[in-house]
Amino acid sequence: MTKNQVIPIGADHAGFELKEAIKSYFKERGYTFKDYGTYSEESIDYPDYGHPVAQHVLENRNTLGIVICGSGNGINMTVNKHQGIRGALCWKEDLAELARQHNDANIIALPARFISTEEGIQMVEKFLTTEFEGGRHQNRVNKIACR
Repeated sequence: MTKNQVIPIGADHAGFELKEAIKSYFKERGYTFKDYGTYSEESIDYPDYGHPVAQHVLENRNTLGIVICGSGNGINMTVNKHQGIRGALCWKEDLAELARQHNDANIIALPARFISTEEGIQMVEKFLTTEFEGGRHQNRVNKIACR
C-alpha cells in the first residue's frame, strides 16, 4: 500500500484510544486517514463503525483498512459480512504479516483490550507494508468467497 492512499479506520469506544494513537503515529510518517469514528470513549455499537470501513475498502481497490474494538472479534465479524472483505483479527505482529502474505487480508482487526499501543502500531506497520505472496496462496484465497 502506498502512502498516498487514504486508509479507512474505525473503532468502538474500547478502541478509541488505540485508534487515535495509530492515526497520530502514521500521520507523522506521511499516511492519510479517513476516520469513520467513533470520536470518544462513550459507549457505542461497533457495527456502526466497521461497516463504513469495509465499504470504503470495497470501493477503493488495493486499499487496506483498520478496525478496532475491545476484543477485535465483533468488529472483525462485522467487516467480514461484506463479500470481498478478508478481515484478519491479529494480536501479534507475525499474524499481521501472515494475514497479508498468505490470505491477502484487506482489513486488520485489533483487540484494544489485549494489546499495547506499541504492539498495535507494530502490527499496523507490518500489515501496511507486507505484500500478498500470491502463488499457491492465490487458489486458497479464491475459495474464501461464498458463491
